[in-house]
Amino acid sequence: MTTDGGEATDDEAATDGETADSGAATDGGETADSGETAAYADLGATTEDAMAIAETSMDRVHELVPQETPTDRLRAKAVHATGDPEFAHLMRFANDPVAAGAAAVLDERPIVTDITMVKSGVTGRGHDCEVRKAIGNGAELAAETGMTRTAASVLELDERGVYEDAIAVVGNAPTAALALADCIEQGTRPAVVVATPVGFVKAAESRKRVREVAEAHGVAAVTNVGRRGGSGVAAGLTNELVHAASDVRNGDTTLEALRGEGP
Repeated sequence: MTTDGGEATDDEAATDGETADSGAATDGGETADSGETAAYADLGATTEDAMAIAETSMDRVHELVPQETPTDRLRAKAVHATGDPEFAHLMRFANDPVAAGAAAVLDERPIVTDITMVKSGVTGRGHDCEVRKAIGNGAELAAETGMTRTAASVLELDERGVYEDAIAVVGNAPTAALALADCIEQGTRPAVVVATPVGFVKAAESRKRVREVAEAHGVAAVTNVGRRGGSGVAAGLTNELVHAASDVRNGDTTLEALRGEGP
């Protein structure tokens, strides 16, 4: 059962008890061994065959999305996550999100997702960030006000200071994105926001609101336009920020080189 443009309801995330362990990167379909490293750690590939598939896949994506600016990494990742080359043209960026996200990962800032599905898609490798979800908090606030559980969850975590300097990720719930935008307007400063809620009700509007607030208050943000989006895209984009941080850590690039948003 869904509401609010594809937003999951109270029973949505079903399982507020987690099924994925911290080493299980789900983005590429391979189970990740936390003791192993791979060129595409965010894809979860660990075997030779899986690595060959992952690298060939990204090579083909890069033929469609040339890597000319730092944010092209995120355009390519969105295409890879959706299988849709047109998604590259739907992406929007504010305030150097690749550099901001990579820096936050290197600083081991928490990654806070809206729902369980997004959290499960975030890789457990290549970083030492705590990964947590908002859903499961804010039940009393939701009951008192009638707002959605995801919105109430965001507001409750923000009250505790959880979103300050965090990597804030919204992949499903438009009302979570709207609540997060309100928090930013009232003074909260996430390190970076990834917001790709999907659906026909409030989804596009919520992403527009995030963009406007991020621009107004100097917060790094990754969003998209249109109705498309979702948990898989949000997790994939977050994993690309982890990948960028790994590249900095390995000396393959620098935070300064990751600045710039392109056209």
